[in-house]
Amino acid sequence: MTAAEEIQEKIQATRAEITQLKEKVDTRREELKDADLRREASSRVEPITRLGLRVRQTLKGHIDKISAMHWSTDRRHLVSASQDGKLLVWDAYTGNKVYAIPLRSSWVMSCAYAPSGNFVASGGLENVCSIYSLSSRDGPSRATRELAAHSGYISCCRFLSDQRILTASGDKTCILWDIQSGNKVEEFTDHLGDVMCVDICPTNSNIFVSGACDTYAKVWDIRAGKSVQTFRTHKQDINTVQFFPDGLAFGTGSDDATCRLFDLRADREMNCYSTPSLSASVTSIAFSRSGRLLFAGYEDNECRVWDVLRGEKIGSLTNHESRISCLGVSNDGLSLCTGSWDTTLKVWTL
Repeated sequence: MTAAEEIQEKIQATRAEITQLKEKVDTRREELKDADLRREASSRVEPITRLGLRVRQTLKGHIDKISAMHWSTDRRHLVSASQDGKLLVWDAYTGNKVYAIPLRSSWVMSCAYAPSGNFVASGGLENVCSIYSLSSRDGPSRATRELAAHSGYISCCRFLSDQRILTASGDKTCILWDIQSGNKVEEFTDHLGDVMCVDICPTNSNIFVSGACDTYAKVWDIRAGKSVQTFRTHKQDINTVQFFPDGLAFGTGSDDATCRLFDLRADREMNCYSTPSLSASVTSIAFSRSGRLLFAGYEDNECRVWDVLRGEKIGSLTNHESRISCLGVSNDGLSLCTGSWDTTLKVWTL
């Protein structure tokens, strides 16, 4: 047997051992399962019978597919990114554009609004995360900082503060950056496929969750510099992750046409949101402020609304003419914004 054959044999043996260990973990999790959320909720929680969301504003200004959007913490402004090569900052109350920021590349995949409202960021196929100051004297016409260390596209970015930002990339890593110096503080490497999404815990900024094309969702502790929990029940790529409002659970959306809810304390999946006839990929998700509703955008142009506890579809928002690529709920919980490949964003309220 040659050296190469010996190495391949060891790799196969290791893979078999890993599979056995995963099966043991799954079996142990099932043994510890003492209740079913959907079954308990069906007997204890009243169903939601009415969903009265209507379009209050249609934001028109992009001339190509919208790829991402993110709300400001002031509940009024939001930023959107499009393949027309522009970042647009909007006033959701009036529908007016506040800033139009030209990008170095039209292949933008993500955008983010800083918690302070002073900065926005974007990233895409140029492998660079660009930071723009909204408080500068001349306005955000040029990037104030360009963060370059990833060897793959930037799929997602989220601010922790005006000084730090987290990025996810197709190079299978996430990076925490110091914005002022432009240097990376920590690199997080544990995924086996492109990392497509990240979200910061709303109650502890040292914790974040990531989802990737390896079908895994991982919870990370920035202080430890490593993943502390791993979840895998999706059958295809995870496109979107979102923390539950209390920070003790998170949701995911996948190409397998399902959304799933995972609880950090139970260390397991709590619910799955799908129907037998549904085959469209999930592109983005967001929880209502109470956590009772899960909004999910799909590639079939529809935003479906799920009852988080009962696992039932309770509504459908069908005002877009093309794939819903992004969505988000404002901090006060009063507004939902959906962005689409039809070049528009729509703001929904009761």
